[in-house]
Amino acid sequence: MKKILFALLAISITFYSCDDDDNDDQGNLTLDLSGLENLGDGYMYEGWIVVDGSPVSTGTFSVDDDGELSATSFAIDGAMLDAATTFVLSIEPSPDSDPAPSATKILGGDFSGNTASATIMHAAAFGTGFGSVTGGYILATPTTTIDTDEASGVWFLDNSTGSPAIGLNDLPDLSDQAGWTYEGWAVIDGTPVSTGTFDMAAGFDDNATTTAFKGDDGDGPAFPGEDFIQNAPSGMTFPTDLKGATIVISIEPVPDNSSAPFTLKPLAGEVPAALADHAFQTMDNIASSTYPSGTISR
Repeated sequence: MKKILFALLAISITFYSCDDDDNDDQGNLTLDLSGLENLGDGYMYEGWIVVDGSPVSTGTFSVDDDGELSATSFAIDGAMLDAATTFVLSIEPSPDSDPAPSATKILGGDFSGNTASATIMHAAAFGTGFGSVTGGYILATPTTTIDTDEASGVWFLDNSTGSPAIGLNDLPDLSDQAGWTYEGWAVIDGTPVSTGTFDMAAGFDDNATTTAFKGDDGDGPAFPGEDFIQNAPSGMTFPTDLKGATIVISIEPVPDNSSAPFTLKPLAGEVPAALADHAFQTMDNIASSTYPSGTISR
């Protein structure tokens, strides 16, 4: 995982260790967090406090399938903990030989007295929420030349005016935010299948020319989406009928070791049984119900 320093920090940073056996003045940092997901093998969450403009690791932990943290209390040098201005939570590879925080920061919060409210909206994390995002999709298969399989493709565009336009409105551009990307999904009979990853609502997604699912007659329009025409995953049959499937837009960590949507999901919705081919269908904004959050105490 590519490492970068906090955007708000200077390039020249001194990293401190919280394991100071010669200092008996130990403080205690307590995490009360909810909404985090199990990262699986190879990744851990790591907490950081910002002291004099520099990140100090507070320790790592994992989260189980029930959302329970493997550790919630961490012994920290008391003077450093008292001087901390901000808490940040990142996703890190495990094992991790780099002492700096990764680019994938999911929560942040400034201390007010002895507590900090951690949210994704903090400047050290995403710096914004996704509650204003709106959007939808059409069912179409532009990578084939036949018109009998249109319900086997989903494209995040709006053609209600007669010309293709952005279908995902007010979606923040992630192209300059290392550590995160968007991913589209069709959950077919309970199994999520990716439509591809992308950083902005306009333009081809990252696998537009390489996806094994699309047809053989082009790459489709310059919008995120996918045709499920061939090379179906085990247990599935393509072409398929997406009516009744659930369409999801998620925000994914980079790199990503999961074949399912990450916990952050701005938009989702079931495809109506009566949805006509090429008709624009809106999705529900479920962003706030998927945000992790919590309180940090010292």
